[in-house]
Amino acid sequence: MSILIVFIILTGCNNDNKEDESSKGDDSIMESLTGFWSGAIEIPNQPLDIQVDFENKDELTGELSIPIQGVQNYPLSTIKMEDMNIVFTMEIQGQYITFDGNLEDEKITGTFKQNGQSFPFELAKGEAVVGNDEEDGEFLQIETDHGTLHGELETPDGEGSFTVMIIIPGSGPTDRNGNSPGIQNNSLKLLAEQLAEQGIATVRYDKRGAGKNIQSAIPEQEMTFDQMVNDATSWVELLEKDENYSQVGIIGHSQGSLVGMLAARESNVSSFISLAGAGQPIDKVLENQLSEQLSDELLKESKEILQQLKEGKHVENISQELQSVFRPSVQSFLSSWMQYDPAEEIQKLEVPTLIVNGENDLQVPVSEAKLLHEAKSDAELMLIEKMNHVLKEAPADREGNMQTYSNPDLPLADGLINGIVEFLE
Repeated sequence: MSILIVFIILTGCNNDNKEDESSKGDDSIMESLTGFWSGAIEIPNQPLDIQVDFENKDELTGELSIPIQGVQNYPLSTIKMEDMNIVFTMEIQGQYITFDGNLEDEKITGTFKQNGQSFPFELAKGEAVVGNDEEDGEFLQIETDHGTLHGELETPDGEGSFTVMIIIPGSGPTDRNGNSPGIQNNSLKLLAEQLAEQGIATVRYDKRGAGKNIQSAIPEQEMTFDQMVNDATSWVELLEKDENYSQVGIIGHSQGSLVGMLAARESNVSSFISLAGAGQPIDKVLENQLSEQLSDELLKESKEILQQLKEGKHVENISQELQSVFRPSVQSFLSSWMQYDPAEEIQKLEVPTLIVNGENDLQVPVSEAKLLHEAKSDAELMLIEKMNHVLKEAPADREGNMQTYSNPDLPLADGLINGIVEFLE
């Protein structure tokens, strides 16, 4: 969802079950450990809920689930015990994710490590929660060279030939509802539901590596921006063949704005809507964001890295503080993303276009929407007072604004749905 990639766990995974390594520790300790545990990795400002299920059948095995990402029962690679210390790992694409904790009073507390970063975690023993109403919706699917993708269809009541809009989510492991690890606001879910109430159908889909499309993840070292465009184009092609829909359009949020522009240009969509989309290339956007967060020394290093990535080069020596943004495995993706200038791409569109931005968007300011509008003057520009990046009304101060990112009960900002409906009509 955020353009700045802060933390991605399980960007891609497979179901190759390696033989678990288990310690034969003290029987009483193993009995205490066996069962269902739930808790969180305490990532600053966005804790990530996790669940672990340990079984003891001749040897100790375990499975990890991350509900918000749709990850269910991913097998642990190793489990080692010594006294009350327990270390369990997961191997994903040659990288090890490690949990190193201590067992005491039916709690496991310790340190989570991935890609050189460390965060505290805590698990408490309890009962597993069963049932998931997320599966109640109606889903479509497309076959790609990299697995099956699922999308949720939201259809208005009644019969007829509807306009259908494809909703493309933002960056990171964002699901079809607009949520990502530790951040749940249901912004895109609310958007789809309220458009359906106004007679407009939608299809929204999880990014690869998130939600129902977790199994279709492409290893991040192999992922390119063009693959995301191909996915969006495939959804357009599917819906164009469906007689239930009179028109097919695209709504792209944040990173999905540029994805949507490129997909719209390559297909026969009837309209395009940019929600909180950047007007500058991603290297400029990242530079602006990082300038507000980094020391002068790290900012200088970031600018040098960005320049090399734009030239198609890879950078090996990166400060630890910048690994989450510029780690080697994500550099090819960033380089491919940097090749596109949204202001240039929106000029090439020949369909009715609406550019929407919130005046209290801390991630993509109004100036970005104005850049897009300057590039395509025949587009409609809609600036919504008090709306932030997750399409909710929010105060201008950062703390209050960010609190709305994790509140799914807040409604969408006033004027957003009406503006979209009026444009489409």
